[in-house]
Amino acid sequence: MTEPTPVTGSRHPAAVLTIILVSYFMIVLDNSIIFTGLPQIAAEMNLTPVGLSWVQNAYTLVFGGLLLLGARAGDLLGRRRVFIVGLAIFGVASFLVGAAQSETWIIAARALQGIGAAIVAPTSLALVTATIPAGRERTRAVAAYGATAGIGASLGLLVGGALAQWVSWRAGFYINVPIAVAMILAAVRYLPGFRPVPGRFDIVGAVTSTLGMGALVYGIVNAGEEGWNSPVTGVSIIVGAVVLAGFVLNEWRAAQPVMPLRLFASRQRSGAAVARLLFAGTMIAFFFFTTQYFQGVYDWNPLQAGLGFLPMTIVQFLFSLPVPRLTRRFGNAILLTLGLALVLAGLLWLTRLTPDTGYLAGFLPALLLIGLGQGLGFGPITAAGIAGARAEDAGAASGLVNTAHQLGSTLGIAVLTTAAAGAVTLAEHVVIAYTGGAIMIGVALAATLALILPADLAARRANA
Repeated sequence: MTEPTPVTGSRHPAAVLTIILVSYFMIVLDNSIIFTGLPQIAAEMNLTPVGLSWVQNAYTLVFGGLLLLGARAGDLLGRRRVFIVGLAIFGVASFLVGAAQSETWIIAARALQGIGAAIVAPTSLALVTATIPAGRERTRAVAAYGATAGIGASLGLLVGGALAQWVSWRAGFYINVPIAVAMILAAVRYLPGFRPVPGRFDIVGAVTSTLGMGALVYGIVNAGEEGWNSPVTGVSIIVGAVVLAGFVLNEWRAAQPVMPLRLFASRQRSGAAVARLLFAGTMIAFFFFTTQYFQGVYDWNPLQAGLGFLPMTIVQFLFSLPVPRLTRRFGNAILLTLGLALVLAGLLWLTRLTPDTGYLAGFLPALLLIGLGQGLGFGPITAAGIAGARAEDAGAASGLVNTAHQLGSTLGIAVLTTAAAGAVTLAEHVVIAYTGGAIMIGVALAATLALILPADLAARRANA
C-alpha cells in the first residue's frame, strides 16, 4: 500500500501543531463542558432524567461508533480535506446545540457533533505523525497531544461552570463556532496537502465496525440507565459482540482493511489500548461523580464546582511540560507506570471520604496526586498507542487510540453508575464509584506492567 505523503510541505511546523492541538482541545472540551450545565438544560427544556442523559449519550454513541470510519476516511480521502470537513460539521453542530429549543433538537445536534468529533479526533493525531518528523519533535508533539486530552477534560468543567454561572450553558457551545472557523482558515493556509492513499473503502469493515461499535456503546449507555439486567442492554451488547466478531473476520481477510489487525501484533499498542480504555473511563467518571459531590454534598454552584478542579488542572499542566525530556531519559512506560500509580493513590485517598470531610482535607491531596499522574501519564499512553505503526496505518492507529478513549469514557460512567446504584446517599454513591475507579486503574496499571513496560524496555535496549 502506498504511504500517504504530503503534496506540499509545511514551513510552519509550530502553526501546524497549534491547529491540531486547538482543534483536538475543542473536541475534548465538549466531552466535559456540558456536565456543569446539565441542571440548567433540564430546567430550561423540561427534560426527563432519561432525556437529559441522552444529551450526553447521543454525542458519545455517535462519536464512539464512527471513530474507525473517520480514521480510515482521512487515509483514503486526504487528511487535510477530511480534517476541514470534520471541523465544519463540528462547528455547525455546536451552533445548533447552542440554539436548541427542544429535546429532539438538542439530542440530534449533539449526535451531529459526534460525527464531527469522530472525524477530527483520529485525523488530528494522524496529522501529528504524518507532518512532524520522528524523533525529539514528534515526542514533544505527541506529549502535547496527550496532555491536551487530560487538560481539556478537566478544564471543560471550569469553563462550563463559569459560563453556566455568568452567561448561559449555551455559551459553552457557541464559543466553538469562531474557534472552528479560525481553525478551518488556518488549516487551509498552513496544513500540507496529502495525496489520498490509493485503494478502496473497506465497505463491509466500515459498516460492521460502525454498527458493532454503535450497538456495543448503546448497550453500555443503556446499562447506566436501566442496569445490566435490562433486556435492551443484553441484546445490544450481544448484537454488538457478534457484529464485531464479523468485523474481525472481515479484517482478517480484507486486502485493505479499515483496521489492520497487524496493529495488534505489537504488545505495546495492545496494552496501550487496554490501559487507555480503563484510564479514560476512570477519569471521565471521576469528573462526572466529583461534580455531583461538589454540588450535591458541598452545595456549591456550577462555578464553584468548576473551580474545585483548578488545583488538579494546574498541577497536570505543569507536570506535562517536562514529559518530552523525561521520556527521552526514562522511556514512555516508566512515566506511564508512575502516572497510573499516582492516580490510583489519589482515588484510594478519596475512598475514605465522609460527608463531614472538608475539601482541603478530603479532595485537595487527591486532586494533586491525580493531576500529577495525568500530567505524567497522558502523553506516554498516547505515544504507546501509535508506537511503531507504519505510515499507511497512521490513521488506523490513531483511530484505535481514540476509540479506546471514547469507549472507555462511556464504559466508565455506565459501569460505575451501575456499581453504585444501591447506595442510599449521594456521598455513599460517589465513594463507591471512586472504589470502582481505583479497581479500573489497578487493572490499567497491571496491563502496563505486563505488556507496555517489557516492550518499551526491549526497544530502548535495542536502540541503545
